[in-house]
Amino acid sequence: MPERSLESKLRTKRRGGRSSRPLLVVLSGPSGVGKDAVLARMRKLGRPFHYVVTATTRVKRARERNGVDYRFLSREEFQQMIDKNQLLEWANVYGNYYGVPKDEVTSALSRGVDGIVKVDVQGAASIKEILPEAVFIFLMPPSMEELERRLRKRRSESSADLALRLKRAKEEIESLPLFDYVITSHQNKLDEVVSQIDAIVAAEKCRVKPRVVKL
Repeated sequence: MPERSLESKLRTKRRGGRSSRPLLVVLSGPSGVGKDAVLARMRKLGRPFHYVVTATTRVKRARERNGVDYRFLSREEFQQMIDKNQLLEWANVYGNYYGVPKDEVTSALSRGVDGIVKVDVQGAASIKEILPEAVFIFLMPPSMEELERRLRKRRSESSADLALRLKRAKEEIESLPLFDYVITSHQNKLDEVVSQIDAIVAAEKCRVKPRVVKL
């Protein structure tokens, strides 16, 4: 039999070979840096991810949708998920509990779909211990002054909470070596951030030795 062409081999590899392995993208960064806005823009632009919905006990903000932006739970419901080992990782952040449901991640990976999950830096560190082959992206504010302005604009934190978030943001930026990529999140330039995430995913899909995420 004649040897298959290189193009034919590559097509086969893309369809069912190692390069078709689904990715798990972990998007993180300080509170107020724009993680929710970036994910909302990616959804609107139709980026083909499974968007993992984080569970939380915090109060729903205006315009947030249960099951889309977050899975809003009571503390009792959240504790039940902890007791049943249904969370990939969880933490108490600013007095509220946040966690990543395992079924959200396993569902995407089993279907061969790239997943993307939004967590704080503490959560990203926990996931890296469990799933080191995930792709870790850090959203960086243009400056601390800009981050403070965004947090004040939300009007959802007291002065004490705002000071705590800014202090923690400085500490989180020091965790940058934990991540694979960093993107500066400029205000009103969401499409640029999405384009950079697209480029990262495209590069990861071209790896000779693909990441294999196993849970």
